Amino acid sequence: MGSRLRRALLPDLSPWRSSRDFRLLWGQGLVTYFSSFMAMVALPLQIKELTGSPFAVGAMGAVELVPLVVFGLYGGALADAVDRRKVLLLSEAGMGVMAGVLLVNAMLPEPLLWPLYLVAAGVSGLAGLQRPALDSLLARIVPHDQQTAAAALNALRWQLGAIAGPALAGLVVAYAGHATAYATTVAGFVVSVLLCSRLAPAPPTHDADKPSLRGIAEGARYAWSRPVLLGTYAVDLAAMFFAFPNTIFPFLADELDAQWSLGLMYAAGTAGSLLLSLTSGWTTRVRRHGLFVVFGAAAWGLAIAAAGWFTDIWLVLLCLAVAGAGDMLSGLGRATIWNQTIPESLRGRLAGIEVLSYSVGPQLGQVRAGAMAGWTGTRAAFWSGGLACVASVGLLTAVLPKLVTYDAETDEDALRRRAQKEAAAGL
Repeated sequence: MGSRLRRALLPDLSPWRSSRDFRLLWGQGLVTYFSSFMAMVALPLQIKELTGSPFAVGAMGAVELVPLVVFGLYGGALADAVDRRKVLLLSEAGMGVMAGVLLVNAMLPEPLLWPLYLVAAGVSGLAGLQRPALDSLLARIVPHDQQTAAAALNALRWQLGAIAGPALAGLVVAYAGHATAYATTVAGFVVSVLLCSRLAPAPPTHDADKPSLRGIAEGARYAWSRPVLLGTYAVDLAAMFFAFPNTIFPFLADELDAQWSLGLMYAAGTAGSLLLSLTSGWTTRVRRHGLFVVFGAAAWGLAIAAAGWFTDIWLVLLCLAVAGAGDMLSGLGRATIWNQTIPESLRGRLAGIEVLSYSVGPQLGQVRAGAMAGWTGTRAAFWSGGLACVASVGLLTAVLPKLVTYDAETDEDALRRRAQKEAAAGL
């Protein structure tokens, strides 16, 4: 009984056991997350020290958005046309060079401001270029029936980095300075490049055209023609647009007279998603992954609404943790459906669209939350956005019912993708 319960709850480690490349990518990603958080913490702090302006710090987000969108779309087409391992290697090396620029600038007697924005834009562009290749590579190297387990393990990797990385980065910046933080980032990218170099080549499995607007449009048409895929993108965008309130956490902390809780507010969602990852064994035996997407997004919205309703800070933090778990569940469903249904020939371009769905939504959501907080008040911005999220998920479910009825054992695209992978493996 005890062993069965552990297997039902603990993460499924099958992808680690079955795929050497997955183990390499998991380790590479963990190193990259930890080292990158050094720069992610040090960079805005350095801008703050140089300017003393909140606007100057916030402008970094605007500088990052356009390169992420443009290169995310181009990176999707590129991932379908060239060796994905090469894209991963070159982009990691490029981000290492960018970290080197930050290191050199921090060591100047009077560090300059403009290189910080230049690096922020450059890293965002490289990340957008890399992400489709990375996501589409995962779909190739992990067996078809282990995609949910792989998504859970990858989420666990990110969560470990997101919780421990900023805490360690804050200590390094506070006690050793920006230059040490940037040097640590450079070292991390060196290790990451070495790990990536050990990956097996991943050339296109078909005669691919060069990256072009026509190729990007072909991927968009495919996504539009598949109600299940369209539903995953639409639900994620709606959830993030209506119920992503991170930008107004400081104001909620003030209203609750709990300024000390601000850091916990930012960490609570990640803690909730981490808890779900650590107890995700049961998710690998589910076939109706569309239900994950819908129920997870609805739970996210309800929890955000409740966080705006309660006045006890500990109940608010609990709600934010539940929201994080709901977002994690929805993310598992989306990742599994994407990797189980999208053809190999289009995987990169669809991964580029995925980059947009989970990057643009939070950016617009923060704008909505800030505007609503200014108009109706902070707590009203929470609960109204959460309820709007739930309503939009319900509407999308009614409009796109195939998302809810998706079954990995009967869906035509999933069966076709399984057959392709089995044929490629010679089974």
